[in-house]
Amino acid sequence: MIRRQFLALAAALAFAAPAAFAQTTEVGGVKYDNTVQVAGSRLLLNGAGIRFKAIFKVYTAGLYLGAKAATPEAVLNAPGPKRMHIVMLREIDANELGKLFTRGMQDNASREEFAKSIPGTIKLSDIFSARKRLAAGDAFFVEYVPGSGTTIVVNGKPQNEPIKEPEFFNALLRIWLGNQPADGQLKDALLGKAAAGPRDPFSN
Repeated sequence: MIRRQFLALAAALAFAAPAAFAQTTEVGGVKYDNTVQVAGSRLLLNGAGIRFKAIFKVYTAGLYLGAKAATPEAVLNAPGPKRMHIVMLREIDANELGKLFTRGMQDNASREEFAKSIPGTIKLSDIFSARKRLAAGDAFFVEYVPGSGTTIVVNGKPQNEPIKEPEFFNALLRIWLGNQPADGQLKDALLGKAAAGPRDPFSN
């Protein structure tokens, strides 16, 4: 009897182990590390999902924080370093993507908040304008470190000196987590609520 119980427990652990000790999370064919190191801090993958435009997959996005957060307010107020990591799933005009990000920041911030993030917004637009296009597989992340600022890294290469204004990074996060998010299902996924799935072809 004891032997049978031991074997049953061992089998259960064997099936549970891969999920419990997985080091990555796969979304849209892209693997995100479940933990990363930023400025000496260990960050957790809070959530990851796919940005859809109609029925088309545009990019995947993963949000990293020092501790799990389930609401936009908790994310924005979280202390310590943060990272937003994006991997393109299709080719896109980089200048147009920069404009969409700027519009998303403007739509989700008060006039005063957006004004404080303008220097960083201009730098972000300049970085994308210089690249012309982003191809499928290209990746970039925006990383915030308190006391240092926000750095944009494209395909592993830092693109700027840190943007000092702390308002910039939160304005950027509101593109996906604000009241008018770029994609409602992606917002839920980044908050760890659901994975972004297939779309109604007539939805935005």
